[in-house]
Amino acid sequence: MLGGCKSADDKTKGWSPQKLYADAKSSLNESNYADAIKKYEVLEGRYPYGRHAQQAQLDKAYAYFKSEEPDLAIVEAERFIKLHPNHPNVDYAYYLKGLVNFKEDMGLFGNLTGADRSQRDSKAASNAFDTFRELVEKYPDSRYAEDSRQRMQFLVNSLAAHEIHVARYYYNRGAYIAAINRAQSAITRFPNAPANEDALSIMVRSYHKLGLKDLRDDSNRVLRQNFPKSELFALEKKKGKPWWQIKK
Repeated sequence: MLGGCKSADDKTKGWSPQKLYADAKSSLNESNYADAIKKYEVLEGRYPYGRHAQQAQLDKAYAYFKSEEPDLAIVEAERFIKLHPNHPNVDYAYYLKGLVNFKEDMGLFGNLTGADRSQRDSKAASNAFDTFRELVEKYPDSRYAEDSRQRMQFLVNSLAAHEIHVARYYYNRGAYIAAINRAQSAITRFPNAPANEDALSIMVRSYHKLGLKDLRDDSNRVLRQNFPKSELFALEKKKGKPWWQIKK
């Protein structure tokens, strides 16, 4: 490693920051990401306070992303955000961070097996959603805002469904308070998700099991207002008794 760094330093000895950046950018454009990263690091080491060094940090994050090193890409993007919160391109750092997590969530396992994404670890999807949301809230006119909104919309249903999956797990094991908390989390974070019909039904059933009639009836009222065509109400009418008393 030390030999490699010395070689890169020798090759670029005496180069101006402009030349170093242009050469690194050329490697990046040619998909030679390892060489680009090496030159960006040399640039940052020699000229740490110039505008080229700032852009090098952002470009290096992208190079890590393209070279399938997501953890390093996120570290670089977060470092740029922390060091340069007022930089004109800081919105791109947020976007890139969200994109890395989004790609992680859409990984090979889920795409090839067709697995139920609601049953997978939602950490990457949640991080992507939160980062895109932060970008949209802070920079609503950013060139990356619209794409971020679309990716957020895509993530909403799977994230809500994940929360519902966990809530149902707790309910089936008699942990009714935990089920309520998880269902409420889905409704609070993703208020427009279709999966919230299930969240509300879990809350109603859980409150019923706990003997909390007022809270049960309030939740049922919200369910009826937001999902008037729910099959639960058709079932209730057919059986002639409250749907939460009907065994699934």
